[in-house]
Amino acid sequence: MRIPAVDLRPALEETRACWQARVGEVFGRMHFILGEEGVAFEAEFAREMGAKHAVGCGNGTAAIELCLRDAGITSAKQEVLTTPLTAPFTGVGIAAAGARPRFADVDPRTLLLDPGDAGNRLTRRTAALVAVHLYGMPCAMERLRALCRDRSLVLIQDAAQAHGATYRGRPLTAWSRYVTYSFYPTKNLGCLGDGGAIATGSRPAAARLRARRDGGRVPGSADMVSRLEGINSRLDELQACFLRAFLPRLAGWNAHRARVAALYREALADCAGVELPQAVEGGVQHLFPVLADGRDRLRAFLRDRGIGSGVHYPVPLHLHPAFRDCGLKRGDLPVAERACRRLVSLPLWSHLPLEQAAEAAEAVRAFYRSGIR
Repeated sequence: MRIPAVDLRPALEETRACWQARVGEVFGRMHFILGEEGVAFEAEFAREMGAKHAVGCGNGTAAIELCLRDAGITSAKQEVLTTPLTAPFTGVGIAAAGARPRFADVDPRTLLLDPGDAGNRLTRRTAALVAVHLYGMPCAMERLRALCRDRSLVLIQDAAQAHGATYRGRPLTAWSRYVTYSFYPTKNLGCLGDGGAIATGSRPAAARLRARRDGGRVPGSADMVSRLEGINSRLDELQACFLRAFLPRLAGWNAHRARVAALYREALADCAGVELPQAVEGGVQHLFPVLADGRDRLRAFLRDRGIGSGVHYPVPLHLHPAFRDCGLKRGDLPVAERACRRLVSLPLWSHLPLEQAAEAAEAVRAFYRSGIR
């Protein structure tokens, strides 16, 4: 593709000297799990996110699982409510903890979890709510936190796409005990494999999570005894090297993503056939999704011109066979279902040239001018 949907090479080249030096130090120490790089990254990431503590783990899915386990939500009799418009790994993390995923519809303006619909779908079995900050846009945390307080629910934030996001000018950890992150390579802050973390303002929770990620063993203990129920999910040292190299650039990279998004919004504001989801203050624009008529034909049109695109996501989770026992059928979450039929993500990455973004936007306009949709 002349204009790929995402390209990691410029970010790697920009930070090459830093990550190469750190990788060399790891090989010199020959300590690849739970070593100096991971410890340093956790402290640096916590500061950058405005959190008191951060706990690295193997991926964002495990981060959700660890939080639920730490909160004691591990039974099939306990339900966890979340959005159907997210990657399946949100639901996988819930199921991995032993709980049952349940789903509520999304707000048609933002495509984020609708607090009103969520409130209507709570049952006596609902034990937690996972708010997914989709596309880097923060959910309506004031309403969701109030809902969880009123019903004594655990509130977990899935910030897998929202590295650096805030809500009402405050860090995400100001709104709940647990905030989970993914460092999948295409994220705003990614590594070169799998990785994840949990940010929290609670020292006791951070201590428990460090034990739970390492099979329940307390860090620093020499007896190798598992004292808590845990899993095996640790952020390895090599990935921490890349993350430490990328983290100081995150704010600048997010600022560039914001410039690209502003260009798209201006260029497509009056484009017939396209609807733009509402941006949310404090968001960091991980992707740039649009609701497009004739979505698949538009993608083919862009592909023929060397312009990449993506679909995030083609099927809402309540219609995935893996979640068939959620109690919902086609038509039960109409806003999410309609969105999934129309969503397409335009090119957006930390070093995307603005002229290429302008070319992609003009190609979208050209498609709808052609009348072939």
